[in-house]
Amino acid sequence: MTERKPPGTSWESWIEQQIQRGQEEGEFDHLPGAGKPLPDLTAPYDPLWWQKKLMQREQISALPATLQLLRKVETELAALPRLRDEAEVRRRLQALNAEIAKVNSRGAEGPPSRLGPLDVEAVVAEWRARSPIERASS
Repeated sequence: MTERKPPGTSWESWIEQQIQRGQEEGEFDHLPGAGKPLPDLTAPYDPLWWQKKLMQREQISALPATLQLLRKVETELAALPRLRDEAEVRRRLQALNAEIAKVNSRGAEGPPSRLGPLDVEAVVAEWRARSPIERASS
């Protein structure tokens, strides 16, 4: 609101008048979250709550590039058994090798990379051996 507080009126009563007027005019009706409990109300106080929410909402990682890559390689290798197509397995492994080469080629903050290129043929052979499902080969 852009109106000024009238002289001789306390801040408290002036603000209360504005709230009362807004309620009467329905400005507080149909607000998002109305009638719902506040999220995380019972969680212990965390002074960095807003940073954590921002990082979660924006999908920002605080890990150095080498640790992010290590996590990605572990996740991708764990997902390979669910794939049905050998060409897809090879494509993902080649993409991982490209990322490993990229991270290893530049000096990064944090711990040094301990990853070398993945042996695509060995991983594909292991993928084939683990598969009880008949898969299409490319």
